[in-house]
Amino acid sequence: MTSDRYALSFSGGKDSTLALDRAVRQGRQVAYLFNIFEGVSGRVRFHGVPARLIAAQAASLGIPLIQESTHADDYETVFLRVLDRLRAKGIAGIIFGNIHLADIRAWYEERVRARGFQHAEPLWGCPGLDLAREVVDRGYVARLVSVDLARTPAEWLGRVLDRALLGEIAVHPDMDPGGERGEYHTFVENGPLFHHPLQVRLGRRIEMEGHGLIDLGDEPTPPPGPRGG
Repeated sequence: MTSDRYALSFSGGKDSTLALDRAVRQGRQVAYLFNIFEGVSGRVRFHGVPARLIAAQAASLGIPLIQESTHADDYETVFLRVLDRLRAKGIAGIIFGNIHLADIRAWYEERVRARGFQHAEPLWGCPGLDLAREVVDRGYVARLVSVDLARTPAEWLGRVLDRALLGEIAVHPDMDPGGERGEYHTFVENGPLFHHPLQVRLGRRIEMEGHGLIDLGDEPTPPPGPRGG
């Protein structure tokens, strides 16, 4: 157990959610989530999820969220600004959901440690398919919202990650089963850490830069009240 307060890099997908789940089970106090989205579109890069839905996830998780917008050429500047904001809030460590891409991990770890933070990677080195199975087994509802059309079947777009889809992923050739190289991205709608499920509406399907995306809309979640019978 540790008393240090952590912040977690949160994209709204299965890996960052599982990193949060594992961190909580390890006894880490996750005091903040942070999310950086693309400023022109208002969406999380690669995932295509509107920033407001990330805020809705954080609200259901009951964890304060720091969000900032960026463009491709100023990501590092924005990322470092977020770190400075977190340090001012007394955060001691930063958690990421990286799995096995060493160059990506090194980029973040170098900047996090240079700012004086601890660096934590709860998923690091685990087989991608095992992690995807853990997401399902833990009871998280993760929907595929982006697929690389060159490597991933277009018909998977919009499907919920379940045992049937895991079986298809496991036998698909030339594919990282965890989607670590961008084969697919997910959006988590519910699970054991959520106080209520997100009411997500599936919209139009679009193609952008070789990726298939599904537009997500959010519907108001009714306030809790007495249950009828």
